[in-house]
Order: sequence, then structure tokens, then C-alpha cells
Amino acid sequence: MAATGSEKQGAKAFYVTTPIYYVNDAPHLGHAYTTVAGDVLTRWHRQRGEKVWYLTGTDEHGQKIMRTAEANDVTPQAWCDKLVEEAWKPLWEHLNIANDDFIRTTQKRHTDRVQEFVQDLYDKDEIYKGGYEGPYCVGCEEFKLPGDLVEAEDGTKLCPVHKRPVEILKEENYFFKLSAYGPKLLEFYEANPGFIQPESARNEVVNFVKQGLDDLSISRSTFDWGIPVPWDEKHVIYVWIDALLNYATAVGYNENPAKFEETFPADVHLIGKDILRFHAVIWPAMLMAQGLPVPGRVAANGWLMVGGEKMSKSNLTGIKPQDLTSHFGVDAYRWYFLRAIAFGQDGSFSWEDFTARYTSELANDYGNLASRVAAMVGKYFGGELPASAADGDAEKAVHEGLAKAVATADLKIGEELDFQAGILAIFDFVKQVNGYITEQEPWKVAKDESEEGRARLATILYTAAESLRAVAVLLNPIMPETSQALWDSLGAEASLGALASQPVQDAATWGRLPAGATVTKGAVLFPRLEEPKKD
Repeated sequence: MAATGSEKQGAKAFYVTTPIYYVNDAPHLGHAYTTVAGDVLTRWHRQRGEKVWYLTGTDEHGQKIMRTAEANDVTPQAWCDKLVEEAWKPLWEHLNIANDDFIRTTQKRHTDRVQEFVQDLYDKDEIYKGGYEGPYCVGCEEFKLPGDLVEAEDGTKLCPVHKRPVEILKEENYFFKLSAYGPKLLEFYEANPGFIQPESARNEVVNFVKQGLDDLSISRSTFDWGIPVPWDEKHVIYVWIDALLNYATAVGYNENPAKFEETFPADVHLIGKDILRFHAVIWPAMLMAQGLPVPGRVAANGWLMVGGEKMSKSNLTGIKPQDLTSHFGVDAYRWYFLRAIAFGQDGSFSWEDFTARYTSELANDYGNLASRVAAMVGKYFGGELPASAADGDAEKAVHEGLAKAVATADLKIGEELDFQAGILAIFDFVKQVNGYITEQEPWKVAKDESEEGRARLATILYTAAESLRAVAVLLNPIMPETSQALWDSLGAEASLGALASQPVQDAATWGRLPAGATVTKGAVLFPRLEEPKKD
């Protein structure tokens, strides 16, 4: 889904990135978790009226890709093309991801600029030739420190992420003078305490840098699936140097100065915690060496766990997102992981937990509220939203509850990346509106056919419908399809315009939904779940 730009032309875009994902296999829930989080964050900022740029893509070089392609008897490029077009891009479209660009590291717009960047560092004497001997994990595409490894029962040294033996590399490489940037990085971290989130990740990085940094091998010479080092084509550029530069090449580095100026650096890099050091140590050091601005924030999400193991294809715990969307629906999928797991912490997925939350919060609390309100407006007022009479204490409490929900959600989602707390604030308000209806008992008030009774009934139903108008606005970045269905059910499109144009920060402005709007009872937002099919 292509995103639209903002009316605030000329201002710096709110620039958010996901990691670019390895295409050694099809995407699983872990990849989708980060990508949906970025989508919700950027949709929220778009709906604030801001200029936004959301980037995702694929990492297509390196030894792991080469070996996977060889195992499948195709060229690395053919393997990447197949996975990107048949698995990665279709999934993002399926999950309603509104990315502005999709970068592939085999594209010329990327490879040419990477060579220029590295050549520039070489010309500045930031790179020298040397030799490397030590452990390397092909799964991580990472040179490991001996202290990073875990030991198997037989004494074999294993990668702590993949639980597989590391390979001992010995080859001639080129090195970036990373060690020189330790003091500068520590100074930067101290001056910018919010640069790395969560705090546990920040502490890990600070402690790591304080121990002293080694220079970084930035080339490989024992295989050729990569971008050639421009001054020595017997070497290819280390895949992580190649990959990190996508954040610059995708927005016009050395090619489109105007685009680069209004977009770079990223305001938020969303990453998995296993690639934290690359983004919080190596990437800012590279930028410092080149005299370019450092990103605003590196936010590390936790791992999705199944049976106590990180979800990954190599651990055979990868689950396809489509396995869940076919049962729960896309919007519920987008909602569930951000609702159930605190961003930045590890979280376990279970089918039973998803089912329980879907039934309780989406179907019973939210969906049932929307159905009841539409049904009562139809039954008692012929589907025409009545005008509210005088608001009493009960209505004022709803107004206050909405104002609190909007302020909390805007702060938590838009600024702090605490998606769980923001969603909970919205659903606490949904519960409040349900409680309001239960206490006011409009079905009993409807039996009073006096003028006062009709006025009171009108106030109750207007308050409920106007509350739902605000809920549709707040949940649109999270669940766009069901929010649009609710928006249409309230007759809001005709009277207020497109849902995506409604500012989330102004959702608490009371009385926006006009009396006389045509309220219809549409399809159930969150249908009763069928029993999952057994194999």
C-alpha cells in the first residue's frame, strides 16, 4: 500500500525504518511484528498531519544468502527476486503496511552509493588493510567476540542466537577504524540519553563501548556475493556495512540532495535487539566518520518466543502470519501483538491468548458496543443520529475519559513507542462507554415517550455514537479496515470526510459528529471465531 505525503512540504519528514530483512527464507511473525509496529507509528504521525517517510526492504548480499541459493540450485539474485516478489512484498500488502519505499540492496541506486560511501572513508584514511582470524556466525553475518559465545555440552562454541557452531575465519580484510570512535560515542550517548531504547538496551551498549572497541572488518575476500570494494575488487563489502547504508541510499544519499536533506537521518530505527550493536555503535560511528547526522533514536524490540525459544526459521518455530490472519483477520492480527507484548520486551505468543483477547476485548467490548449503538439508533430514531440535549455528570465523565484516552494514546504511541499502553488507554475508554450505556439503560429510557424521555434517550445515544467516532479515529492507525467500517456505519464519511484526515490529537474535540448523520448497522466488526481447522 503506497502512502501519501503530507501537506507540510519542506519540513523534515518523520522518518522511520525497519531493519532490512534477510531473504534466506519467507517472513515469519517476528519480522511482521516490527513492520506492523513501524506502520502503526507512521500512520499515527501521518494522522497528526505530519510529513512522514516509512522505509522497509530486504538485505540480499552475504554468505548466508549465497549458501541458501546454492542449496536451492539457483543464483543468489534469482533466489532474492523470487523471495521478494512471492513472499515479502505480498505479505506487507496483505498486512496493510503503508510503506513509502521498499529498498533492495541489490538495486543499483543502493550499490553505487555504498561504493561511494566506502571509497570516501578510504580516501579519508578511515579504512586500512589487515587480517582477521576469529569466530564468525553466518546466520547473524557477524564477527563474534569470544565472550559472546555459549558453550555446548561437548565444548563446541555456539552462536547465542542461532545455537549453532560458529566458523573460524582467517582472511585478509579491510578495517574501519571503529576503535577511534569509542569516546565520541560515549559522549553522544550521555548527551542523548533517549538515543537507545529501552533503557536495558542503552545500558548494554554503553557498557560494551566502555570496554573498548576493536576496529571493524568491513570486507570479505573468500566469496563474491556482495558489492565489490571499489579500490580492490578481490574483496566484497561486509554485508552489514552494505545493509546499514540502506537508510541513507534509499532517501537520496549522493543522488538526490533535496530528498536527503528533508528526510535523513531517521527519527526512529526499529530493530530487533539481536542487531542492537550494529545500529547503536557501528552505524553512528560510520556517520560520524562521514560527517553526517546521527539518527534520533534506535528502538530495540524484544523477541517473540515460542516454547522458550526465539522465533526463527532456523529454530523451526517460525509461524506464518497468514496462519493467524486467516483465522482472526488482518486488523485483529495488527492489534494483538502490540496489545499483548510491551514493545522492547520479549513476549510469548500463544493461540489461546490471542483467542481470549480477541473474544473479550475486540468482539465483546469493542465490536458489541458498535453493534448495540447502531442498532439502538436504528430502532429508536430510524437510523438518524439524534441531537444531544443537556449533558449531565455522566456525559461529562465520558468527555473527560475521552480527553484522557486521547492524551495518553498520543503520548504513548506517538512519542514513547509504548504501543501497549496507548492501546490500553483507548480500550479503557471503550470499557467506560460500555459502562455508561449499562448504567444509563437506554432500553428502559426508551419506554418513556415524554419529551423529556426522548431528549434523555437522544443524549445517551448521541454520547455513545460520538464516543465511537473518536474511537474510530484513534484506532485507525492500528486497525484501519474495521475503523473505516465503523466510520461508515456512523455516517461520518459524508459529514466529516475521510477517516485518515481526522487528526488523532484532536479526537477528543466533542460534538464533531453532526446530528442527522445516517447511522447504519453494518457487518459485525469482529465475528465469532470458528474452531481452527485441525491437520
